[in-house]
Amino acid sequence: MGEQFSEYSETLVPIAVDHGLSVLGAILILIAGYIVANWAAKNVRIKAGKSSAVDDTLVPIFAQTTRVFIIIVTILAVLAQFGVQTTSIVAVIGASALAVGLALQGTLSNVAAGVMLLILRPFKIGDAVSIGGTMGVVDAINLFTTEMHSFDNIGISMPNSKVWGAEIQNLNRFETRRVDMEFGIGYGDNMDKAMSIIKDILNEDDRILKEPEPLIAISNLGDSSVDIRVRPWTHRSNVWPLRYDITKKVKEKFDANGISIPFPQRDVHLFKEK
Repeated sequence: MGEQFSEYSETLVPIAVDHGLSVLGAILILIAGYIVANWAAKNVRIKAGKSSAVDDTLVPIFAQTTRVFIIIVTILAVLAQFGVQTTSIVAVIGASALAVGLALQGTLSNVAAGVMLLILRPFKIGDAVSIGGTMGVVDAINLFTTEMHSFDNIGISMPNSKVWGAEIQNLNRFETRRVDMEFGIGYGDNMDKAMSIIKDILNEDDRILKEPEPLIAISNLGDSSVDIRVRPWTHRSNVWPLRYDITKKVKEKFDANGISIPFPQRDVHLFKEK
């Protein structure tokens, strides 16, 4: 019995030691690969973010690609630790990727759209945009989604395929913007006086550009009012503050000069039957 146990020990102990070392080596490789992947992704993000040659939009993609690549290499190294032929594994992965790609065409369309967004760059991180009627500020462009937040700070996550297939308006592309406003006055009011008041208000505001020259014109004879169209130009950061201030000043000046801002109304005529 002792001799039989001794024979088993001589056979099993080297195998156990050999496989134990392989398992231990695989665990160490996995831990080291995970640490290196996170470290490399973090450094790529920091250095690419500081580089003026790399657009902010590409920084997250570079970091994610670096991390995934190192993790794949780590997994292949672990398989090689157990004597698995990695070339056959790569072939199997390629075939599996093709099958998965056919099954996930919608998901891959998001990846393809994300690549097109990164190549053509209709917007970049930090731009205020309107995508298919949804307005917000771009936070990140990932492989599958574009992350934004609305102007009232609500998170928005849009699939890249919908972003690429929609109309994209970039509110930050140009330094200057036109502010479109319209004010209505009564039919009995003096049009020239009202336009002169608006012109004085625009001339007193330093935020309004001299070129292009602001437009002040009668745009429409409405049911209840004569409409005056006002279109000054300003720096894009002043668009909303300027709109609010001009609207307030026009109302105050019209009130001070006896110019009415009519509300919709309808005349009703009553006839007595004989």
